[in-house]
Amino acid sequence: MPNMQKEKHPMPTRSPEERRSTFGEVALGYDEETAVSEAERCLNCRNPLCVKGCPVMIRIPDFIRKVSLRDFEGAYAIIHESSSLPAVCGRVCPQESQCEKTCVRGLKGESVAIGRLERFVADRHNAASSGQIEERTRISNGHKVAVVGSGPSGLTCAGDLNRLGYDVTIFEALHVAGGVLVYGIPEFRLPKEIVRKETDELIRNGVEIKTNTVIGKTMTVDELMEDGYEAVFIGSGAGLPRFMSIPGENLKGVYSANEYLTRVNLMKAYLPESDTPIRRAKRVAVVGGGNVAMDAARSALRMGAEEVSIVYRRGEAELPARKEEVEHAREEGIVFRLLTNPKEILGDEHGEVRAISCVEMELGEPDASGRRRPVEKKDSLFTLDVDTVIMAIGTSPNPLIKSTTEGLVTEKWGGIVADEDGRTSRPGVFAGGDAVTGAATVILAMGAGKKAAAAIDAYIKEKNAK
Repeated sequence: MPNMQKEKHPMPTRSPEERRSTFGEVALGYDEETAVSEAERCLNCRNPLCVKGCPVMIRIPDFIRKVSLRDFEGAYAIIHESSSLPAVCGRVCPQESQCEKTCVRGLKGESVAIGRLERFVADRHNAASSGQIEERTRISNGHKVAVVGSGPSGLTCAGDLNRLGYDVTIFEALHVAGGVLVYGIPEFRLPKEIVRKETDELIRNGVEIKTNTVIGKTMTVDELMEDGYEAVFIGSGAGLPRFMSIPGENLKGVYSANEYLTRVNLMKAYLPESDTPIRRAKRVAVVGGGNVAMDAARSALRMGAEEVSIVYRRGEAELPARKEEVEHAREEGIVFRLLTNPKEILGDEHGEVRAISCVEMELGEPDASGRRRPVEKKDSLFTLDVDTVIMAIGTSPNPLIKSTTEGLVTEKWGGIVADEDGRTSRPGVFAGGDAVTGAATVILAMGAGKKAAAAIDAYIKEKNAK
C-alpha cells in the first residue's frame, strides 16, 4: 500500500548560522529510511505525468519503485538510461516547475520529492566502494562527432552519442570540464567533486575531453569538420554577461555575476590559501532576482560581507529564482529590496564603489513575458550605501563561434538559431542549451543535448546511407 502521508519528507539542512560562514553543502540529503518512506508515497500512476514533465524523460515511477524495494542500484540504472548527470540534477534541477509540478500527489498535499530521491540514489551509487556502475561494453561504429562545451547540454549529447557507438570528443575552453556546473554554481549548492565524478564516468566509457581548447580561436567549427568529425554539436553556453548601461558600471567594485562566481567557484577564492584576487566586501548589492543572483548573494555573504542585498525591480511573486533558494537566502540573512531599480552606481575620489542610487517601483500592466511591468514611482530616488555591486541580470552567448562560422544564422541577441532537434543553418552543425536559448536551467540544456544527439544519429545514418 502507498504511504498516504500528505507532505513530502523535509530535506535535512545545515543550520543558517552554520552555513553563513561555510561553503559546505547546505542540503544534507535523505538517509535510507527517509528515502524509502518517501518513495512509498508514489502512486505508480498508469499515466505518469511526471515523466512528461521531465525534459530528459526519466522513467520516474520505475526508479522510485526500485527505491521503495531498496534496490538502489536498480534505481540508479533506470535514471542513468536517460540522464548522464543524476547527482547534479537531483541538486539543481527545478523539479517543482517540471516533474513534481505534474505529480498527482500534489493535488491533495505535496508532490513526491522526486528530485530528492534522484539525489539519494545518485549519491548512494557514488559512495559505493567502486564509485561506478559496470562499464558498458561499447563497440565503436566508426563515426566521429565533436561536442563544443562540457556543460550540461554538451555532456548529455556526448553521453547519448557514446552509448550509440560514436567516437565523441568534447572541446572545453576552460581547464576543467563541467561548464556552468563548475564555474557558475557554488560549492554549497553543487560540490565540484560531484561534477567530477559524473564527467569521469563519461570518460571511463570512452568520451574524450580536451580542455583549454577555445573553438573559434584554437580551431574553428570548419576545421573540426575538415578533421573528420561528421557532425558538430555546439553547447558552449551563454557566458557573456549583460549590464544595465547605467552610469558607474566601470567603477572598481562592480562585477558581473559570472566573473564573481567564477572567481569564487572555479578559482576557489573562498579558500584561505587562495591567491585569487577578489574584493573583500562589507556591503554588497546584487542586482537581479534569479538563481544566479541568489548564488552570488549567498556567496558574498560567505566571503565575509556584513550585509548583502538583493535589488530586484519586481515583487516577491515575480522572483524567478527557485523557491528553495529564496528561502535559504532569507534564512541566511540576505536582505530583499524588492520593487527597487538601480539608476546609478556612485563612486568615491579613488574610483571605488561607495553607493548605489535606486528608485522605488510599482507593478503596472503585464508585459510580453506575462509578468506585470515595473513602473518607476515619482520622486522615490534614494541611496543605498554599498562597496560592491554584482550584476546578475542575465547573459548571452559568446560571439566567437558565430563570428568564425560562416553561414551560421544567429538571433540579434547572439543565440544560435536551431530547430527543436538542434539543427542549425549549417548542415552537420547542431546546437542546444544556453547557446540557443540564452541562460536557462540545467535540465532544459540537458533535454536539448538529448534531442540533438538523436538528430545527429539520424543525420549521420541518412548521410551514409546515400
